[in-house]
Amino acid sequence: MSNGIERKKGINHIGIAVKSLKEAGERFSKMLGEVGHEETVSGEGVRTLIFEEHMIELLEPVSDGSAIAKFIEKRGEGLHHIAITVDNIEKKVEELRAQGFVFTAEKPSTGAGGKKVIFIHPKSANGVLIELVEERE
Repeated sequence: MSNGIERKKGINHIGIAVKSLKEAGERFSKMLGEVGHEETVSGEGVRTLIFEEHMIELLEPVSDGSAIAKFIEKRGEGLHHIAITVDNIEKKVEELRAQGFVFTAEKPSTGAGGKKVIFIHPKSANGVLIELVEERE
């Protein structure tokens, strides 16, 4: 997530799974006083609506088999993940794997905004899905 808004290390954004991007987007736009920008992330099977100023990403599944669709089916709409900014994602993954952290994939992929991302499995993070997002300085 970076449309001119510089992110330091720390929270990059909060991902929220929604059934309808249109309905949730209208609600969040009113609540936040911000118009989000939409993007499809084909590799993840989602459409996103990103509110840059508030660091919120709404995620709508584009197919029944996507991870977001399965999440909504199992748990309903709501908090999906917390994303954290890192400088060098490959180095961070190597460090965390050496410490016993488990990831949902073997290597980083391309996420929203063309950023390199990878998810730490919830079993390694007290039940919370954590996304690492590379933002190089």
